[in-house]
Amino acid sequence: MSAGLFGLLDDVAALARLAAASIDDIGAATGKATAKAAGVVIDDTAVTPQYVHGITADRELPVIKRIAIGSLRNKIVFILPVALLLSQFAPWMLTPILMLGATYLCFEGAEKVWGYVAKHGAGGHHDAPAGAVGGDAERYMVTGAIRTDFILSAEIMVIALNEVTHQPFFPRLIILVIVALVITAAVYGVVAGIVKMDDIGLALTQRNSRFAKWIGRGLVAGMPKLLTALSAIGTVAMLWVGGHILLVGTNTLGWHGPYGLVHHAEEFVHHALANAAGLGGVAAWLVNTAASAVIGLVVGAIVVATMHVLPFGKKDKHS
Repeated sequence: MSAGLFGLLDDVAALARLAAASIDDIGAATGKATAKAAGVVIDDTAVTPQYVHGITADRELPVIKRIAIGSLRNKIVFILPVALLLSQFAPWMLTPILMLGATYLCFEGAEKVWGYVAKHGAGGHHDAPAGAVGGDAERYMVTGAIRTDFILSAEIMVIALNEVTHQPFFPRLIILVIVALVITAAVYGVVAGIVKMDDIGLALTQRNSRFAKWIGRGLVAGMPKLLTALSAIGTVAMLWVGGHILLVGTNTLGWHGPYGLVHHAEEFVHHALANAAGLGGVAAWLVNTAASAVIGLVVGAIVVATMHVLPFGKKDKHS
C-alpha cells in the first residue's frame, strides 16, 4: 500500500515538474517573442499619441481605451486565428506576409520623411473630414487609428509567431495570447501616461510647493518636445524595423547578397573594436540598424514615388 502511495506521489511530482518546465518554457518563449517585436512596439507607442491630438482633455483617455480595445480585437479575433492556421498548414507564407507588412512600414516611414523634407508635417492620415464634429469626428479618428493599428498589430503578431513556430500548437496559442495582452497593455498604458502628462503638469503648477510648480512647468513645457521626439522615433523605427524584416526575409527566400554584405560589415566592425570594452557588439548592432533603416528608406521611397505616379495615388493625394 505504502509503496503504491509513494509511487503515485512520485508520478504526481514528475507531472508537477513537467508542468513547471512547460510554464518556464512558455514564459521564456513569450519573453523572446515579445522582445523580437520590440521595434514595432516602439513605433506603435510613438505613433499612437498623434491619434488624440486636438481632442478635449476629458476625452483623451476614453479615446485611448477605445483604440486599445480595437487593437486587442485586431490581434486576438482577426490576426491570431489566421496566423496560427498559416503556421500550422502553410508556414512558408509567414516570411512573404512579414515582408509585405514591412514594405507598408517602409512606405509609412518614407512618407513621413517626405512630409518633413517638404515642410508640410508628417501627414494627417487620421484627421477627421471637414464638417465632422463631436462624436462623428471622434469616431472617424478612432476608426482610422484602429485600421492603422491592424498593420502594426499584424507585424507584431507575425514576428512573435515566427519566434515560436517550433512550439506545439497549444503552447504557441498561449504564448501569442500573452504577447497580445502584454504588448497592448504596455503600448496603451504608456500612451495614456504620455497624453495626460501635460494635465498632471498643469495640476502641479497649482500646488503651493515651489518644487511641485517647477516640475509642473517642466512637464507642460516639455510635452510638445516629447511628442515631436516620439514622432521622429516612430519614423526611424518604421524604417529600421521594415528594412530589417526585408533584409532577413530576402535572405530566407534565397537572395543572400544584401544580408551577406550587412553581416560582413557587422563582423568587420565587431572585430575592429573587439578590445574596446564591449563597444564592438554595440557598433555592430548600430551598423545593422543603420543599414536596415537605409534599406527601409530606399524601399519606402520607391513605394511613395510609385503611389504618386499611379492614378489612384494621385486621386488620394488631391481628394
